[in-house]
Amino acid sequence: MKKPLVVGLGILIVATAVGGFVWVAWFKAKPVTNVPNTRTPAVVKPYVDEVFDKMTLKEKVASLFILHASGTNPDTIKAFMDQYQSGGFILMGDNIPSTDKGLIEITNAIRGDGRLPRLAAIDEEGGSVKRLPGDTFPSAETLKNKYLTDTYDAFMKRSDLVMSVGINLNFGIIADVTNNPNSFIYDRVLGTNPQTASDNVRAAVGASRGRTLSTLKHFPGHGETADDSHTSIPTTNISYDVWQAKDMLPFDAGVQGGADFVMFGHLRYSSVDSQPASLSKKWHDILKDNLHFRGISITDDMIMLQNSGEAAFSDPVANAITALNAGNTMLLYVLDNQGAANTKIDPAALIDGVVAAVNDGRISKSLIDSDVLQVLKLRDGIEPFTQNQ
Repeated sequence: MKKPLVVGLGILIVATAVGGFVWVAWFKAKPVTNVPNTRTPAVVKPYVDEVFDKMTLKEKVASLFILHASGTNPDTIKAFMDQYQSGGFILMGDNIPSTDKGLIEITNAIRGDGRLPRLAAIDEEGGSVKRLPGDTFPSAETLKNKYLTDTYDAFMKRSDLVMSVGINLNFGIIADVTNNPNSFIYDRVLGTNPQTASDNVRAAVGASRGRTLSTLKHFPGHGETADDSHTSIPTTNISYDVWQAKDMLPFDAGVQGGADFVMFGHLRYSSVDSQPASLSKKWHDILKDNLHFRGISITDDMIMLQNSGEAAFSDPVANAITALNAGNTMLLYVLDNQGAANTKIDPAALIDGVVAAVNDGRISKSLIDSDVLQVLKLRDGIEPFTQNQ
């Protein structure tokens, strides 16, 4: 009488087991779509963003300055960099010691020990504008009449020399053009006509790539007047169309070749803007919109504005504010360049003045943030200095 019950229970147990197996197999095969994700994925912040988030406004502003102080004592220069926290330092003739080893100690002090090396800059064009005694390579005065291979070779060797002593930024490529032998810039141009200048500029930029950061100067072109921008604001009334057909071309060639920096000259093209180009938003927009430059824009030495003697440029803090609002990413100051103005420039006052302008709305915080991030990303991409010491 009990046997059928036992058999029935056995069948039920087997069926349940089989059914459970089939259900589990089906469940495993079916995509799970409605189960909430209770785990937060780990987010690794880029190093630049981590550094940026920890910076004070004063540190951000300071990082947009490239400064200078006289002397060849690396400890003194390190103290200077630690005090002002500038984004870079320009080496002038008074910073070059008698040995490469001594210079390497100085550039180490400039760049610092972190992953974001500060900019160690120099004007190493060759010829009449050079700082390194080992630069015996042909300069523009010779190269404008040579082959492009000569230009490439000269700037490759020049860049190797600059890099070998720990300098990572060269303000060394003249993109100005003139055929006027009386012009202040004539001996330094890479061509007396737009085509030759353009070809040579492109070759110089290509030779620098992978070695030092390259710079085109002096936008929008120093060749239209004979005057010296160190002591005046050279002015021309040529039309924008004439500029496009002549002065623009070498800069365009250098931008397309991959130049990292463009230096704005204190040059007044009155038909475009009454302001010097270094303080002109119009000229910065032309560089970005028409030449499609996406690198770092920097002023020529800002103290030159004061040395021009024009009353409108007598206030260094006001000049700095105008220059940043115009579109310059960085500002350059050769602090011993007092010239005719004989005005003492205090880096702390400059930095504090720009900070005050951000706090009261004369400069937008978003503009400063954008500039700082661009500079930090550039510095993050610089190869570590590996010279054997």
